[in-house]
Amino acid sequence: MKHISILVPRRAILGSLEGTRQLFTQVNFFFKDRGEDAPFNVQLVGLDAATSLTGGLFTAHNHALLHNVRKTDLIIIPAVDGDVQQALEDNKEFIPWIVDQYKKGAEVASLCMGAFLLASTGLLNGKKCATHWMAANDFRRMFPDVNLVTEKIITDEHRLYSSGGAFSYLNLILYLIEKYAGREMAILCAKVFAIEIERDSQLSFTIFQGQKGHADEQIKQAQSFIEKNYADKISVDSLATMLAISRRAFERRFKKATANTVNEYIQRVKMEAAKMSLESTRENVNEVMYKVGYNDTKAFRTTFKRITGLSPLEYRNKYRDLSEKQIA
Repeated sequence: MKHISILVPRRAILGSLEGTRQLFTQVNFFFKDRGEDAPFNVQLVGLDAATSLTGGLFTAHNHALLHNVRKTDLIIIPAVDGDVQQALEDNKEFIPWIVDQYKKGAEVASLCMGAFLLASTGLLNGKKCATHWMAANDFRRMFPDVNLVTEKIITDEHRLYSSGGAFSYLNLILYLIEKYAGREMAILCAKVFAIEIERDSQLSFTIFQGQKGHADEQIKQAQSFIEKNYADKISVDSLATMLAISRRAFERRFKKATANTVNEYIQRVKMEAAKMSLESTRENVNEVMYKVGYNDTKAFRTTFKRITGLSPLEYRNKYRDLSEKQIA
C-alpha cells in the first residue's frame, strides 16, 4: 500500500486539497468494490491538528502531524493562497521535512501555486516545473535556477511532479493514479469526475500580462510603446534609438527585465490582441491578422499556434460566445 501524505499548509486552497483527497480515496473505493485491497493510505498531514483555510471559512482536521510522519511514499503540496512570501514564511517548517523524505525515496508533487513551496526546498533547481501562468513572473524572479515551463499542464522529472494553473491539478492527480493504479483506473476516475484526461497544455488559457515587475524605467517605456503601437511595424533598432541606448545594451536589458527578447515581446503583445479580437468580435481570421500588424498568413498562424497551442480558428471556436454555442 502506497502512503500518500497530502500536506495541509497554512493558507492552503481548499479545492486542490479536498479534490486530491477525493480522487485518491475514490480509487480505494473502486478497488474495494472489486474485492481487492485498497492501493493507497491517504493522510492529511499538517503542522497543527487542525488548520484554518480560506481566511477561516473552513478547517481541515488533519490525520497526522508532520513530525510524526517518519516515512511516506508520495507527498502532495496543494496550492496556497494570498501573498506568496507570507505563505512561504508560514509554512517553512515543511521544507526540511520534504527534503528529508525526498532523500529517503519519496516522490513529491506540487499543485498550482504549491510549486513555490516545492521550489523553496531547492529540489527543483535545474529541473522543469509548472505553476499558474499568472504567477510566472514572480516564480522566475524568486527561483531563477528552476526551469519554469508555463505551457505545461504536468511536469515529471526525477520523482518531482508539478501541475499548471488552478484546476489542472486534477490532470496531475489522474497522471499519478495511472502510474500507481493503472490506465483503466485513471480513465474510470476521469469519467466519474468528468475530467478531460488528455490535456497537456495550458497555453490556450494563458493571458500575457507584460512583465513589468522590474525597476528599469526605460524598458518599461519601451514596453508601453509596444503595447500602444503593436499594429505598426516596430523594430529593435527603432526602439533602441527612441531610448538613446545602443541596440546591444537595449536587448540585454530588455531580456533581463522581461525574460523575453524584444521580438518575442512584440509577438506576445500582438497575439494577445489577436486573442481578444477572436474572443469578442465577429472579425474573420484575416481581418484579425491585419489588425494586429501581420500581412503573412502563414507567419501569423504559425506564431499564434506556437503561443496558444491552437490555430486561430480553433481558438475562436473554443472561446466564442456561450450563447452561440448553446444555439449551435
